[in-house]
Amino acid sequence: MIDLGISKLALIGAVALIVIGPEKLPRVARTVGTLIGKAQKYVSDVKAEVNRAMELDELKKMKQTMESAAQSVEQSFHEGTHQFEKDWKDATAGLDGSAAAHDPMTASSSSDFLPPLFMPQYRHPGKNWRLKRAATPQWYKARQGVRTKALSGAARVARFRPRA
Repeated sequence: MIDLGISKLALIGAVALIVIGPEKLPRVARTVGTLIGKAQKYVSDVKAEVNRAMELDELKKMKQTMESAAQSVEQSFHEGTHQFEKDWKDATAGLDGSAAAHDPMTASSSSDFLPPLFMPQYRHPGKNWRLKRAATPQWYKARQGVRTKALSGAARVARFRPRA
């Protein structure tokens, strides 16, 4: 790296004053200053781009490790569900209503002791329409053009009367 001390900068300034002249020196100094500023900005942009690229590589590596971990968890979950289904079939094999289920001596857990399954009644969804309309946000009603207030006949005529 170039080591510029105060003595070297003073020597460069004196030579520039002699070579360029006192009339053009301020303009040249401003031009050199702007060029140095642009160079510093370019260097900082390059550094930022390199840092972004390094962070992107790190994120890609992290994404790959997370995906591999998720795949291993998914695979172990599927293996566990297959084992559970197999165990469930083995455990419920005698509960299908065969002759052993009706024999009181051999039936330890038969379907005779199970309560009947409760099936809920169908309810029409329009029963609570006022509650459902009130649950819709006002901004959505305004955007969709839903009337929220009742208009009288005269107000409706005044609203839809063509303007002259």
